[in-house]
Amino acid sequence: MEAELTPLVPAPEEPESPPWRTILRQAVRDPAELTEMLRLPAEVGLRAVAAAGGFPLLVPRPFISRMRPGDPEDPLLLQVLPRREELRQAQGFSADPLEEQGCLAAPGVLRKYQGRALLLCTPACAIHCRYCFRRNFPPSSMASGRKMLEKAVSFLENSPDVSEVILSGGDPLTLPDELLSWLSGRLDQIGHLKRLRIHTRMPAVVPERVDGGLLDWLSKGRLGKIMVLHINHPRELDRTVEGALKALSDSPVRLYNQSVLLKGVNDEAEVLINLQESLYIFGVLPYYLHQVDRVGGTAHFEVTDGEAVNLLDEVRGALPGYMTPRLVREKPGSRYKIAVG
Repeated sequence: MEAELTPLVPAPEEPESPPWRTILRQAVRDPAELTEMLRLPAEVGLRAVAAAGGFPLLVPRPFISRMRPGDPEDPLLLQVLPRREELRQAQGFSADPLEEQGCLAAPGVLRKYQGRALLLCTPACAIHCRYCFRRNFPPSSMASGRKMLEKAVSFLENSPDVSEVILSGGDPLTLPDELLSWLSGRLDQIGHLKRLRIHTRMPAVVPERVDGGLLDWLSKGRLGKIMVLHINHPRELDRTVEGALKALSDSPVRLYNQSVLLKGVNDEAEVLINLQESLYIFGVLPYYLHQVDRVGGTAHFEVTDGEAVNLLDEVRGALPGYMTPRLVREKPGSRYKIAVG
């Protein structure tokens, strides 16, 4: 008698990773690889290795594709390539220039501004900007993972004076949509909250991040959604980025952009004018033009207040008021950004 055959049951398929996560995994971390891709002298990469210190190079390939090969002064490259100037000590520059460690009210929750709370929901970024003011911020102080986020949400539930939560980090959009959707839903249940703001560089550096999953959870819930992008130079906007911005502007999210004023990168009126004109086409309004936060290793990026004021006067003379950002700096202990000039 023949043995009865057991029908074959197909194994469940592994969920396919979205393209943006693959791009993050394949980001360039080796200065030698970056300089070779851009056809730069090998010594540029060697100097970058020596200058990186505890803040290594990290840049996704879509962002590299917008850089000019053979140009060591490319404004996009200067934002990410470690340079020997970072090793110089400068008076007034420190590891925690905004004294944020003293503003931690709960794990991952910063209380710096009246009526608002920053939720540092991940230490991860898609790109390491060399002027990052949180480059020394301890990852242990952030609310990484659902368990820590649940504790942060519990704190916010018991903070009736908070009406707006700002997702920051790191970059919150490096987290999977499933976790962000859960977090957004939990915050949506807190009656005294009115708005959810997301600060991110992802749509500019990895535009593939703006996909159906992201747009789906952004469109749900009662909280008003605001997204503050971080774009410094008009050459960061290629067609893929423009497509991502168009998709976001067609969603219920309000879009703003803030830039950091960086010497050698965007400290020319023509650059800032072109940036604001380009962003406005895609429904992105100006927010802030930040003076550099004085974290150690960034003094070479700083533009003097006098130069910054004169620069913004030129921009203001060429653009309508609704397309002109506010020139500001952050001061430790202040409940709001301080206008410069």
